[in-house]
Amino acid sequence: MTDRIVSWHSNPSKPLYTPPPGAIDAHCHVFGPMAQFPFSAKAKYLPEDAGPDMLFALRDQLGFERNVIVQASCHGTDNSATLDAIAKSNGKARGVAVVDPAINETELAALHEGGIRGIRFNFLKRLVDDAPKDKFLEVAQRLPKGWHVVIYFEADILEELRPFMDAIPVPLVIDHMGRPDVRQGPDGPDMKAFRAFLNSRDDIWFKATCPDRLDAIKEGGAGDPWNAFADAVAPLVADYPDRVLWGTDWPHPNMDTEIPDDGHLVDMIPRIAPTVELQHKMLVTNPTKLYWYDE
Repeated sequence: MTDRIVSWHSNPSKPLYTPPPGAIDAHCHVFGPMAQFPFSAKAKYLPEDAGPDMLFALRDQLGFERNVIVQASCHGTDNSATLDAIAKSNGKARGVAVVDPAINETELAALHEGGIRGIRFNFLKRLVDDAPKDKFLEVAQRLPKGWHVVIYFEADILEELRPFMDAIPVPLVIDHMGRPDVRQGPDGPDMKAFRAFLNSRDDIWFKATCPDRLDAIKEGGAGDPWNAFADAVAPLVADYPDRVLWGTDWPHPNMDTEIPDDGHLVDMIPRIAPTVELQHKMLVTNPTKLYWYDE
């Protein structure tokens, strides 16, 4: 039996930074509970339970009001755990699903009714075995009105994915900025390529997230307080203020070392968005426009 992974901080600090009223953690997950929502047989990691009660308690501690719950790869295309968490949120959560490309319109409508507002395509080879672009593109053309597509990839395949992403007819949200090497700085080749991609259409959004992954010691970075991340990402946020989102990535999937203190992650916000206006756009205006557009 594979040991189950605990990938979240057991006692996160209270952040020094206070998010504005209405702030949204726009990238987080739930795991299980496994007894109720078994993990996928194809899962590349087996986490300990991290259910909605834990997520909402952390939300309150960190000073946020709402969550966007992104389907984690360990649950495959069974979105039951994500839908359960949204249902238990008292209207304070929306979600992003992972779907079988053969999903029909009735099933998509049921996801919409359950609070889903987008679907996610994962191109990380360490997490998925198959990412069929042709089938992904077909389902992207059948999404309910107002939905978007979230894409997770690493910087070295950005150009390879460009024709596929260019063909998607709905807004795009890029997880973790496509995982650039932040050690290159704000003008490094990864950031330049990502900026060129952002400039190619005006409906591409990005999540300025995961300093704990992108500036991790095991990745050659310096670790907390993630100075290379702050230096590389702040100019991007400043130049694209109407297209940036932020989230904790709790409970930090498939991360069994260097588990971040979520309070420290929140304290990154004023370092990448130093003005009240930028913070409000990143935490309130932009995610509300994407996930609560129908309110």
